Amino acid sequence: MFKAVDSPYLVPVDGSFSVAEISTRPPVDAPGKKGVRKRLKQARNELSDLQDVLYADDRHAVLLIFQALDAAGKDSTIRAVMTGVNPAGCQVYSFKVPSAEELDHDFLWRTTRALPERGRIGVFNRSYYEEVLVVRVHPEILLAQKLPVVDTSSLWQERFKSIRDHEEHLAQNGTVILKFWLNISPEEQRRRFLARLDKSKKNWKFSLKDVEERKYWDEYVHAYEEALKRTSRPWAPWYAIPADDKPYMRMKVAEIVVESLKQLDLKYPSPSPEDEKRFESMRRILESDSESE
Repeated sequence: MFKAVDSPYLVPVDGSFSVAEISTRPPVDAPGKKGVRKRLKQARNELSDLQDVLYADDRHAVLLIFQALDAAGKDSTIRAVMTGVNPAGCQVYSFKVPSAEELDHDFLWRTTRALPERGRIGVFNRSYYEEVLVVRVHPEILLAQKLPVVDTSSLWQERFKSIRDHEEHLAQNGTVILKFWLNISPEEQRRRFLARLDKSKKNWKFSLKDVEERKYWDEYVHAYEEALKRTSRPWAPWYAIPADDKPYMRMKVAEIVVESLKQLDLKYPSPSPEDEKRFESMRRILESDSESE
């Protein structure tokens, strides 16, 4: 089974993760702008090549999950990392407020329907983790879910277990799961909200609700901390990526994805002896057709 690649941003599996102990900024020895751009470009080129082999190899699916507070850069990171990947081998889903149909099923149902097939990369912009994040901060949402019993003293631990079991099942059946929490500071979030107001082409991204949610900052941080430390596993790791510097964040995400795929020992399929004989036969036919034209 796949195991997490080592990284300073890897969330440990022993439950010791603490948001207070990690930074939202790159390290002091991080490369400069040119170095970041160069490494991101290299990672994207490698990812494009790896995705091609992943598709041909057809033994693994890849699921990338992105979670973050508003304005952390999920959309732009997905776009930056996946640029150059063949669209035929990639699918992106953004999960918003559940529909009436989705609420009539268990909380994993709507995302399970969107899982990538073998050979493809699936990207979840938000995911089933919303059920232990925004729903935990706003438990009144549970009323719409029509659960037979709502006991919040045990509900979150039950959902963590469901998620762990779900991800382990996927991993055992060939899905590589990589989960990224883009860790933004409240100061940087405020600056980006103001930028959405100051620049007309970004006005459409501004939402009053996003600003209102800032008063729940501490509750969200607690919910993220609990979710990450309860569900980071070697076969479904979380990476807490500093998000105050977008270029650095995108570079690190791309490099982690690339290093993870390199672990899989992907190969183009080799033809069988029978196939090779058929190829020779087809070659003679095609070459004969050329001579007769």
